[in-house]
Amino acid sequence: MRLKRWGQRGLVLTVMALAAASCSSGDGADGLIGDRGRQLEEGIPSINDDPAYGRYDEPITIHIGFKIPDEKNTTGDTNDNNPVSRYFERLTNIKVVHTWEAKRDEPFTQRVNLAIDSRDLPDAMVVDRNQLRKLAENEMIADLTEVYDKYASNLVKAMYDSTKGIALQDASVGGKLYGLPNVAIEADAPSLLWIRKDWLDKLGLQPPRTFDDIERIAEAFIHRDPDGDGNRNTIGLPGLKKVVHGQQKAGLNGFDTLFSAYRAYPKNWIRDANGQVLYGSIAKENKEALAKLADWYQRGIIDKRFMLYKEDQEPIATNRAGMFFGPWWAPYWPLAEVVSTDTRAEWRAYAAPLDHDGKFITHMSPMTDRFLVVRKGYENPEAAVKLLNVFTRLERRQDPNTEEVGKLDDFSARTGVQLRSYYPFDLLLDYADAITQRYVNVQKALRGEIDPASLDPDMKLIYEQSVAEREAPKKNMDGWKAAKAYEYGGGALYTTDMVQVRGIFYGTTETMETHWSSLQQLENETFLKIIIGDLPLTAFDEFVLQWKAGGGERITQEVSAIVNGHG
Repeated sequence: MRLKRWGQRGLVLTVMALAAASCSSGDGADGLIGDRGRQLEEGIPSINDDPAYGRYDEPITIHIGFKIPDEKNTTGDTNDNNPVSRYFERLTNIKVVHTWEAKRDEPFTQRVNLAIDSRDLPDAMVVDRNQLRKLAENEMIADLTEVYDKYASNLVKAMYDSTKGIALQDASVGGKLYGLPNVAIEADAPSLLWIRKDWLDKLGLQPPRTFDDIERIAEAFIHRDPDGDGNRNTIGLPGLKKVVHGQQKAGLNGFDTLFSAYRAYPKNWIRDANGQVLYGSIAKENKEALAKLADWYQRGIIDKRFMLYKEDQEPIATNRAGMFFGPWWAPYWPLAEVVSTDTRAEWRAYAAPLDHDGKFITHMSPMTDRFLVVRKGYENPEAAVKLLNVFTRLERRQDPNTEEVGKLDDFSARTGVQLRSYYPFDLLLDYADAITQRYVNVQKALRGEIDPASLDPDMKLIYEQSVAEREAPKKNMDGWKAAKAYEYGGGALYTTDMVQVRGIFYGTTETMETHWSSLQQLENETFLKIIIGDLPLTAFDEFVLQWKAGGGERITQEVSAIVNGHG
């Protein structure tokens, strides 16, 4: 699978699963039955002794709405009866029953909406931001404030604490905690400028800081044959048809960082200089950014064929691009593909361009977007918290039952099914600053400043892969991916003094439900056409007027009412 689809953590876990499989006893993923299963259960404290990880003395049942995994298990197990579900049941004495199932995001969201509209909720399920608000306002879900305080594990609490209160605040309504949120990695939001350092060195160029630097590098890459093949088929800067990724996490080829350097934040809801709610795409600063992009496109600084890409990674994977905007994890994808075919490629990440004050500006993606809620009236609301505890501990490789975990990893390696696909809830947690944490500590271990044995499992794996990469550069692509993603991507983020701009609203309003699609189409088409010269720069002013008249003004009022506590 590609990182584009499921992110760097899935790749890391697959590597760990394969490693664990190679040293497992191989006598079955569910080899916990019989004596070993009973020994596991007998070694678990009672819930009264350990609220977070203790086992119920008597079995209880929790009915959930389940999101079906994309992977197909060919072992004969089912979504609610498999090695992962059986392991969690043995740990907790909680029987998870699927009230209903739905595959993929949109069908799952529709099924949740149906449950809400019919007021027929399972005991627990994962909801989005709008659904959480509706459930809380209609008093359909439990207040989890005290349950969280008593039953959440130290690991879960530490991850929420790493968000500086944002995650739990997002899950609260009227000062009460109504959901347990996921936690996104902050590093996934900024878009860095990745450049082939070997091309820079060959052409005698310095790394970029400003717009002018990027322009000079792009022109050199276009005209000075940096790959030395004489074909002159290299390009400057790749582009993206939708122009920016906006509220989403960083992806390939978006121009978000260029807009941010002008203090423009398209597709994000922000406050203007007077504290008023403003949709970032209509701010006047966008016009300056569009003027620069249109100029670059006309002069060929931006690849004039970018609208013809079938896949975003196309010019990168074919070695025509020596620079692009992308996330910290780009070495996992698409750069591993590039380096495997051209071992001369040396990629580095830079926080550029800086704004006129010499600062790197980035908008941030939502800290949370999913919430685990519990039906009001369910007798054991803490059961949902306890399940979150055990699968988060497993996901972060901190489960102390090493033999049993090894068998689960073996199951995953044999079937190709990620363990997380069978967690009861699609709700992954990590530390908000996980990437810079790992960068700092792994670098210290590599320099001999700390003992590698002191690293947590995630960091230890990265350390081991980095050591392997140093000993045999580019011989093991798994080692190269991890080493370069954290050393260069994570390093650029850690060493850069960033100005982080957070959106103030990520939900949906009533008018958005009927007008947002057409407004987004208007915005995307206008921005793209201005850049490629099909519309003059003055079309931006007309766009703002059309956006407001087409429902944008009303939507702004609705968003303002919500964020100011009046809606």
